[in-house]
Formats: sequence, structure tokens, C-alpha cells
Amino acid sequence: MTASYDLVVVGSGGAGLTLALRLLELKPDARIAILAKGPLSEGSTMYAQGGIAAVLDAADSTESHIIDTLGAGAGLCNVDTVQFTVERAREGIDWLIAQGVAFDRDGAVYHLTREGGHSHRRVIHSADATGRAMQTTLMERVRASSAEVFEGHNAIDLIRERLGGGRLGRCVGVYGLDRASGRVRGFPARAVALASGGASRVYLYSTNPDGSTGDGIAMAWRAGCRVANMEFSQFHPTCLYHPKAKSFLISEAVRGEGGRLLRPDGTRFMDEYDARGELAPRDIVARAIDDVMKRLGCECVYLDISHKSEDFLASHFPNILATCRQYGIDPAREPIPVVPAAHFTCGGVLTDLSGRTDVDGLYAVGEVASTGLHGANRLASNSLLECLVFGASAAADLAQRLGSLPAPPVIPAWDESWVTDSDEEVVVAHNWDELRRFMWDYVGIVRSTKRLERAKHRVKLLLNEIAEYYGTFRVTSDLLELRNLAMVADLIVRSALARRESRGLHFTIDYPGTDVIAPAQNTVLVPKNFSARRAI
Repeated sequence: MTASYDLVVVGSGGAGLTLALRLLELKPDARIAILAKGPLSEGSTMYAQGGIAAVLDAADSTESHIIDTLGAGAGLCNVDTVQFTVERAREGIDWLIAQGVAFDRDGAVYHLTREGGHSHRRVIHSADATGRAMQTTLMERVRASSAEVFEGHNAIDLIRERLGGGRLGRCVGVYGLDRASGRVRGFPARAVALASGGASRVYLYSTNPDGSTGDGIAMAWRAGCRVANMEFSQFHPTCLYHPKAKSFLISEAVRGEGGRLLRPDGTRFMDEYDARGELAPRDIVARAIDDVMKRLGCECVYLDISHKSEDFLASHFPNILATCRQYGIDPAREPIPVVPAAHFTCGGVLTDLSGRTDVDGLYAVGEVASTGLHGANRLASNSLLECLVFGASAAADLAQRLGSLPAPPVIPAWDESWVTDSDEEVVVAHNWDELRRFMWDYVGIVRSTKRLERAKHRVKLLLNEIAEYYGTFRVTSDLLELRNLAMVADLIVRSALARRESRGLHFTIDYPGTDVIAPAQNTVLVPKNFSARRAI
């Protein structure tokens, strides 16, 4: 008999683990399953370097953090969401410390660094591997809890209750592929929470791990949820440029501690693009680097922190120092070659402050969600903060609702009677490569209507090919990820074409200015199976 759960969490990063642990604190008897696509540790949280933004210094204020977040968001942040998040930052940090996360200290107080877009030092961190410290601690807590962890399981699609007459009701579970056995099973639940991260692997170059394929966004869209602001893909300005380095991020904190961006001839350039120089928000810095590279025809620019002592670098950036030296680059003595890379999905599944989506019983927390916190551009180190705050708020909402949510019905077994094993895996590999390449070329840091139309045409062809393949062959992890990436690519392109201005992370040469006459509008896409009877 298939086990039934109170909650199934899809994803095992900071948002998903926070939600599970917080719910168990409030409801110790809750039956929770966590689906991790790979090992429990393999998510974007593990690779987050900089830290967590929170007002922890007497010279700082929540008002200042709110203003900085709104400024980075370029007019599209929801003010209530920003205030809700910032005001709960300290409590989230205190909770992490209580779980055992060790943050760096400067004597008797915690050391705070400053990153681009922030007016104060407010980023608490654990050296230059804050995400690793957070993820490993929460993993230990989850392993010791009653939650059941299913590693190596790809979520395939959400399951909605059938009401008759073709109508669909609440979310009652999810189908998952066991990558080891190749078998598909259902996970029935009173509620499902998507905590599956973003979709930056839709681009050729990304700082994200391979699993960031937009699974939750695509599943929610297929299930009838609206998505918002998908045109705002954040490109981190400084990814290590080396033929053997795989998507290694050079933390924004390096610039926060005085790192200078240089042309290949050693001259600085950021002051020519923004008065804040290297501490300008990420979208401005990424576009500046992109412009320099295109003007000069160079493959990268350089980030120089060599004016700091080796002891300083070893204490503040031990991971960056060690990794660069592994590739023959010594940051204590020479500049680091860097390029921009896709980093964070600012849009996602539309939710309220409790993480509720349009489908009753379905939640979304973390990067997969669009809460209104980030607007048109995420402020540095607000991402892990979002995981903490919304993981907690969703848990509080679920704790109140679990008693009233009915047990899930028996869900249909996965039907493979019409499919066979594929003998054309090369099709998946080819389409995967083509998708990421044309998204990088046509829907990257700088866009145009002509490029977007080309991408729209290619995505449509790919979606048709993938749908035919999906309906013919048994599902594999690669096929599921390709299916989701293509769908997310379509949502990104459609959103980008709909925005006829440049704002935040979306810059188009056809509409280079920001519309200051009309009120700023979110780009909200509505699926065909969307119902006006929604939870938010």
C-alpha cells in the first residue's frame, strides 16, 4: 500500500528543509516526505557563498534594508512583502544559530560584510561558504527528524483531485521517478510544497548546479498556477573564467571588501557605468562587463583583490582562494578572470505571504516562487533570507490548516502501457544543448525583439519535439529536465516579449528606457487551465 503524507516537499535546499523542520517544531507528529533530485546536499543553497542579509547592527535599520531592496527591485517589489521579509530576518538568523550554524565573529559580535546595492554592512556569513554551513546543518537536523527523505527522485508532475465534469480540485500529491530503479510512484499528500529552486540552467553558462532546471515552475504551470516576472533572470557578474572550472562563483563579497573590476589592460571601468562603481546592483555590473567584453572583443574581465593581505583573503575567502589556486590563479598576487553567468530566477510561481499558490493545497517557497520580494532584480544575499522567512511562514500556515485538509484520495498508478524504452537518447542531449545555447545568445543579458522572436520560434519547435518524445518513451531524468527547461524557456521568452521597456534585469536594445509614465506592472502569465477559484 502506498504511504500517505501530510506534506510532500519537492526540493532539498534551504527553503524546503526550513519548511520541513519548522513544521515539525509546530506539529511533531506530521508525516513529511522530502523528494531530493540527487543527494540531499545537491541544491543551489550548498553553493551560495556571500551570506544572509539581515539588520543586526545598531547603525543599520529595517527601513534602510527595505529601501535598498526596493531600489534594487526597480519599481516592481511588493512593499508589503519586502517589509514582511526584512522584519523577520533577525528571527530567521536566530533560528539558524539555534540549529547550529556557526557564523563568523569579529570579537564579541558577528562579522558583517557589505555587498552591491546595500547601504550598510548587513550580510552575516560563514567565511565564503554560508550556503554550505546552512545546508549541512539543516541536513543534519532533517536526518535526525521523523521526515522521510527520498534521494535520487525526480518529481514529474503534480496530482490534482478530479471533481467530475473535467474539473480539477486541490493538489493531492506528486508523481516521482526513482532514478536508481527507473520506476515511477505516486506520493499522495494533504499538501505539496514546491521548493525546487530556479531555472538558471536554461542558459549555457550558469553558477547553479545541474539540477536547477525549473522543475517546480514548469510543474506548477502545467497544474494551473500563474507565473510572474519570468523575464527577470539575474546574471551574476563574476563567475570564474577558466576552461576547467565548472560554474564557480566569485562572491559579491569580494567586491564588497574592495575588489576592483579591470579591463585586460588593467584599467578600472565600473565608475564609467555607475557612480557606485563595483558596489552597483548586479544587473548594472553584469551589463557593464558584458559591454566591455563586446566592445573589446575579450573573453573575460578581471577582478582584483590582490591589494588585500594574504591573511585577510585566507580568513574571509578561504574557499575562493583555494579554488582559484587549484586552477593556477593566486588572488593574493594577481587578478581573477571573471565573466557573467546566469545565477538566479527572480520570477516564478505566484504566491502569497504564506507560500500559497493558485491551487489549493499547493505551496511554493524559495527561488521557485514569485512573492514580490525581488521585483525586477534581487538584492544580494536576500535569497537565503527568503528561504528562511517563507519556509517559516508556510510552515505556520500549514500547521494551522493540516487538521482541516482532508486525507488524499487513492491516486492512479503511473501508466506506462503505451511507451517503450528510448533508443534515441541523442535527441535529448542535442535538444538540451541547442536550448541552452540559443537562450544564451538570444535571451541573455542584452536582448532585442528580433532575438526574442527567434528564440520563441525555436522553443515552439522544441516543445513539439519533446512532447512527441515524452508521449512515446519511458521517462528518464534527462528527459524530465529537458521538458521542464523548454517550458520555462517559453515562459521567459513570452514574458520578455511582453515587457516593452528596459527595467532591472530585463534590458532590450529596442526599448532601452524605463517607462516612467505608466505605473510599473508585473508580467503575469495565465495558463489555459487556470481557475478563478484560487487560494490567493
